[in-house]
Amino acid sequence: MATYKQLTEQLAKVQAQMEAAREKEVTATIEQIKQQIAEYGITAEELGFAAKRASASKSQGLPPKYRNPKTGQTWSGRGRVPAWIGSRREKFLIQE
Repeated sequence: MATYKQLTEQLAKVQAQMEAAREKEVTATIEQIKQQIAEYGITAEELGFAAKRASASKSQGLPPKYRNPKTGQTWSGRGRVPAWIGSRREKFLIQE
């Protein structure tokens, strides 16, 4: 029967072999994907990558409706009311 030390050495060797095999397969897979993208002219949008950037621009929020003239801070009028607004919102309203 093998000792604990022998088994841990075997495990380390197998893990190193696994990592090497994974790196080799990942490299080959990436190369295949790149070739197919070039062959078919696939774009990032078609793969769904550009949609993430577009949705990020949607989450930028609403344009500011109120501005603090002293600090330049703005508020869209939605959500929690900033402390600098106080009770007189109309004096901070941004004139268009």
